[in-house]
Amino acid sequence: MTTAGRYYPSSRMADHPYQPIESYGAIGNLRSVGLIGANGSLDWLCFPNVGGGSVFGALLDAEKGGRFKVWVKGASSRQRYLDGTNVLRTAFLPKGSIVSVTDLMPLWGSIRGKGHSKALQEVHRLVGCHGRAEHVQVEWSPRPDYARARCSIDREGEAWVARWDGGRLSLCGLPEGEVHETANGPVVTGAFRLERDEERALVTRHCSEELSCSVDGTRELLERTVETWRGWVHTPMDHETPGWASEWAHLVSRSELALKLLIHDDTGAIIAAPTTSLPEAVGGDLNWDYRYSWLRDASMAAQALLALGHHEEAVEYLEWIRDASEASCAVVWEPRIMYGVHGEKDLDEVELPHLDGYRSSRPVRIGNGAAEQRQLEVYGELMSTGYELMRQKVPMDDRTMRFLARTADKVCEVWEQPDSGIWERRGEENHYTYSKVMLWVALDRAAHMAEQYGLEGSTERWKEVGDLIADTVLREGYSERRGAFTEHFGSEALDAANLRIPLMELLPFEDSRVQGTIDLIVEELLEGGMLHRNTEGVERGEGTFVMCTFWLVQVLALSGRAREARAFLENASEVASPLGLFAEMFDPRTGAQLGNYPQAFSHIGFINAVMYLLYAEGRDIPILDPIGSIGHRSVLGHRHVAGIDRRSEMMQTRQSRVN
Repeated sequence: MTTAGRYYPSSRMADHPYQPIESYGAIGNLRSVGLIGANGSLDWLCFPNVGGGSVFGALLDAEKGGRFKVWVKGASSRQRYLDGTNVLRTAFLPKGSIVSVTDLMPLWGSIRGKGHSKALQEVHRLVGCHGRAEHVQVEWSPRPDYARARCSIDREGEAWVARWDGGRLSLCGLPEGEVHETANGPVVTGAFRLERDEERALVTRHCSEELSCSVDGTRELLERTVETWRGWVHTPMDHETPGWASEWAHLVSRSELALKLLIHDDTGAIIAAPTTSLPEAVGGDLNWDYRYSWLRDASMAAQALLALGHHEEAVEYLEWIRDASEASCAVVWEPRIMYGVHGEKDLDEVELPHLDGYRSSRPVRIGNGAAEQRQLEVYGELMSTGYELMRQKVPMDDRTMRFLARTADKVCEVWEQPDSGIWERRGEENHYTYSKVMLWVALDRAAHMAEQYGLEGSTERWKEVGDLIADTVLREGYSERRGAFTEHFGSEALDAANLRIPLMELLPFEDSRVQGTIDLIVEELLEGGMLHRNTEGVERGEGTFVMCTFWLVQVLALSGRAREARAFLENASEVASPLGLFAEMFDPRTGAQLGNYPQAFSHIGFINAVMYLLYAEGRDIPILDPIGSIGHRSVLGHRHVAGIDRRSEMMQTRQSRVN
């Protein structure tokens, strides 16, 4: 099954000022990411890296944001990626001809791990004509620093050059054009005629003195970039020989490439998404900046990449978060929940009232106030990353081993504290059930790493406190009245994150409390075959949460309900964009993607969902005994807890020793 190259219905390609989120393809060079619509418009690009100010931001304000658009008037279009790459091709289809625009950000060298690649701060757009001659239109309107900086544009030699205080951007390859002054700043427009089989290169460069370009030069960079991406990706994309991923090979490969696109080559940091303020509900104010590295999201991404054989990225991420957390904790060691790609910890949230927002979804925000929150479940994801590396026999240095032991010790200190939870509730903290589960995971994996892989630390304390946390979750996080685990202690609301309780092996899948939780979540949080993340999400009308649906696939698969799991996975895979990309959310009422895009969380979930379903169906997958499987449970020796009473008696004995 593939969604690559799918046509948009003509109604979705109407001349609306804002294109559907799912109409965009992403290109990048492991430093920054650009989004290009099916209409040929580069509507989002930040320089010098993904966290910098936008130079093209029409995605967030169609009038003021600025764009770099290349198109054929009146022609329909389709998009696809060159197989095994993040190089995008848009084909315009006027009668009797095809005009292709091949877009790339140049990248070469080794991209296995960090620090071995070369990249240019530029976008190349190779335009070719196949058929009768056609006229190609161009619009170039830089709007630096989220359209806060005013620029001037002048012709200099063979290029158009935009200048502003502290920066410059150039465009070459458009010899004939005009500068129009508008209320929102200058705009360069032009057109050129392409004959049959003729090509032209258009190049926009950031802070470069180079003011010329050529088709040969762009073609050489295209070949090197394609070779670089294809040399990294592991999942086969050939539909005749799809490898382990079976009918989902193309979408798994696209998820693999999308995750790599979100890794910063200089540091190894993995960002949540390359965009800010794409709304969770159109017209609402749930608009956040995701261009940072969340410990949770990045740890899950590292685990997914590790499962696909990309060990370097997982190790380097863990080393990066070790260094970032140590640098930011001068007195008390307590890692923050997110950092900038270079370890920045000051991520003050600022609103940009001059921007309209995507489809008038205000406010547009840069920075993220959630950086100041306490989200305790991140410790479990950090330890899970370390555990996956160890069980796959990937070596780690002594500093990283000490970092993992220190993380386990920190869990023993903080586990009784409330937090803001995985969904980053702003306001009063609570004792979120899922947060406690992941704190248990941190100590459970730490104890096992100590016993099996030589992690040095307070093993007995880790075990004792871990058992206390488990007992607390079973006693306080489960509602007898609801017959399910609830969002936080004392709550009756549901949280789809609790689907992971058996996946993390706190309880077996056959436990009645697990199955009751699954069934009630499906009953109350499902809409259009997709899950909302919690009861509040349903009540406030936000989109369904893509990752949660993939968690459902995993737990159904390992519950012996593989037929149901397959149905949900087949439905959820149709939510992917025509290019195979997932946003954070999906609106089942309109069929539109919502939230920041492409979203690491969603692509992680898809990769894992495919693996777990195929494992449950008895097919080969890249890893042996995934977490949550019977095979893995036997490795860790987890008890199948039948009830609270027997466990509580054991806990009382251990608690007396801890005290």
